[in-house]
Amino acid sequence: MRPDLTRLRDMIDGAPELGRRRAVAAPEAMIRRAEARVGPLPPSYRWWLAEFGHGRAGRAQIATVVPVDFADDVYESITADWRLDGTRLCFAVEPDCGDSYCFALDRYGEAGDGEHPVVCRDGADGEEYPVAESFAGFLTVREALSRGLREGPNPTVARLWRSTPGVLLDNGVHIYGPDCLTERNETFEVARYAPHWVLVGDDSGGCGLFMRRHGRDRTRVHRLDLGAIDERIETNGDLMTDDLLGWLRAGGPSI
Repeated sequence: MRPDLTRLRDMIDGAPELGRRRAVAAPEAMIRRAEARVGPLPPSYRWWLAEFGHGRAGRAQIATVVPVDFADDVYESITADWRLDGTRLCFAVEPDCGDSYCFALDRYGEAGDGEHPVVCRDGADGEEYPVAESFAGFLTVREALSRGLREGPNPTVARLWRSTPGVLLDNGVHIYGPDCLTERNETFEVARYAPHWVLVGDDSGGCGLFMRRHGRDRTRVHRLDLGAIDERIETNGDLMTDDLLGWLRAGGPSI
């Protein structure tokens, strides 16, 4: 999924995991100079630089851009000589020989929008493993972990979050990110009335979108009035899709 930058801003504004000092937007000219050294930057990371300039995700300090006179010498600079290693561009590092996070420049994310997948290099043994499909997804996964949501409440939502912190479509369909999923489920007491289900979004018109937490059927999305929640969601609700990401790409039709 293409990162939803409106949802990304909402998540960042309320995210304790994404520590930021006062925002200092990076000038466009400075970002362009950095790109002249390391190549085109992924759009959601580029957006982050233009909006906030710097910050961290948990213990990982996120690289920034600096004036050209210091670009290759400052540790925090995305153009520091050590950050570009073949097809890996390191944009975040944990202190004390911790893990590092890199854009895989030889691959592109699922949405085909210029985003590069994010991989982690283990600080102990150097082994590499996938983390997210975009920089926005990296921030989302880190926020989800910090809130005790693992990488998502089920594999389908986890896959979505690896690209974007939820989605808000023009027709009102809203799929939640980790910043609001827990609060919405607590508000409507889903764990009490439908303990095997999770409220993953709503239609902005009084109906919730539900998926199962456990079992083999964790792909289908059902719609049900938020005032009528019980364990019989599958029977009483309307089946909307069994392919959440494809349904969202198509604009959430027939809602």
